Amino acid sequence: MELRQVEHFLAVVRNGSFTVAAQDAHIVQSALSASIRKLEAELGAPLFERTTRRVMLTEAGRALLPVANRLVADVVAARGEVSAVVGLSRGRVSIGTIQALSVIDLPRELGVFQKRHPGIQIHVRDGTVPELAAAIHNGELDLAYLAADGPPPSDLACFARWEQRLVLVTYPGHRLEHRRLVRLEEIDDEPFVDFAGSGMREMVRRRFADAGVRHNPVCEATHVPLLVELVAAGLGVTISPQSVAERAGLPFARIERVNFTRTVYLAGRLPDMTNPGARVLLEHLTGKHLAGGAAARPGRKGARNRSAQAKSQRSTGR
Repeated sequence: MELRQVEHFLAVVRNGSFTVAAQDAHIVQSALSASIRKLEAELGAPLFERTTRRVMLTEAGRALLPVANRLVADVVAARGEVSAVVGLSRGRVSIGTIQALSVIDLPRELGVFQKRHPGIQIHVRDGTVPELAAAIHNGELDLAYLAADGPPPSDLACFARWEQRLVLVTYPGHRLEHRRLVRLEEIDDEPFVDFAGSGMREMVRRRFADAGVRHNPVCEATHVPLLVELVAAGLGVTISPQSVAERAGLPFARIERVNFTRTVYLAGRLPDMTNPGARVLLEHLTGKHLAGGAAARPGRKGARNRSAQAKSQRSTGR
């Protein structure tokens, strides 16, 4: 059964005549009659009693009528829903983020976006990089801010990237409190607060091992606020994005001769966003119009990325 056959059936019911129904449907009468005969053959019963004076519904036709009306109404509603999503008066977009995101004020940007597009529902999730990457792959997230100790994975579309500086964060009264530059050897075997489940912990452990410095975790946190509180309470030092230390008002110092930067990138599953709401959010976050829905290809560095990197460098003081 095809939608046009149902529409032809309803046109005959409305007009009580095959001739007038054909005019109403803008087709020739022979085509409309053939469409109705095909529908009757598929359903296995005649739908109309045809006489020289009028056309009347059979019992089978009367049974079909309410169902046909619902089918056409549902199609009209579906078209309206799709139009609303495409027109951005309705929709849903899902975005994920690492906790220690500092290259953008995501809550503020989402607030601005919501005011511009109040009909689009925004779902936000934070998590670890593996969790967020998996959520992108399985379609749970449209976009996510991820981080990597090196280039982003090639199986994701990368729309923008930044370099995020990590610093040594101490606490008031610590022997390195007033230092602005430290050597990694100076915190050899220092009580350390780990950020559990994050790529930063693995990065810290690799850097310590490569430098021959002992990593001495005394406690760990799974959320940034708790990480900051544990350091502020004097349980140990940590390494985190500079902006985290600045917001917390804790002393921090850059680490000499060891590269403590990581790549933060905004990623999606495919280069071309099929969700109109996600595409417009991506345009908002990157400040670039995506002509025809096309976005950056995986691994490419265009003007959008250079602009994002410039903003990142200003935010980190580089």
